[in-house]
Amino acid sequence: MKSLSLNQIPILLDTTYIMPIIGIDVEDIEEVLTTLRELYSHDKIKIYYTPFNILEVIAKLSKITYNEKRVKLGLKSMRENFTLTHPTIKGYMEALKLRSLGFRDIIDLLLYTTAKTRKLKLLTRDQELINFLKQIGENTTYIITEEEIKAIQGK
Repeated sequence: MKSLSLNQIPILLDTTYIMPIIGIDVEDIEEVLTTLRELYSHDKIKIYYTPFNILEVIAKLSKITYNEKRVKLGLKSMRENFTLTHPTIKGYMEALKLRSLGFRDIIDLLLYTTAKTRKLKLLTRDQELINFLKQIGENTTYIITEEEIKAIQGK
């Protein structure tokens, strides 16, 4: 695991970007994964994940046929190349508050509040989450979109 250098952007991945690593197909994701690989290999980003990402992946795998070797290889690769992070107590409490305001996906809220309280950028394509956060006046500067990731590569 690399430590964060001054020029690196800390990116917490939404589970959407982790699923292909362990063998679950996601539509229209290859271009952004290529961009992430490029940015990572040039030390422009540091990639984070949480136990909630793994929980979400395991739940998905439990419903489909999967390649055990691929899953093991993907999990091993994540453990070796990405940084595990956890919500702060404040992050847990904020996720609960946001849930009470009407957003149903607690995992997405935990990822968002982890990014916010750990000063990371949550990479997500979940427009429903982004719209909800904007609607209630929540700070969305802790979210980074695929378009913004591609713009970093262009710099």
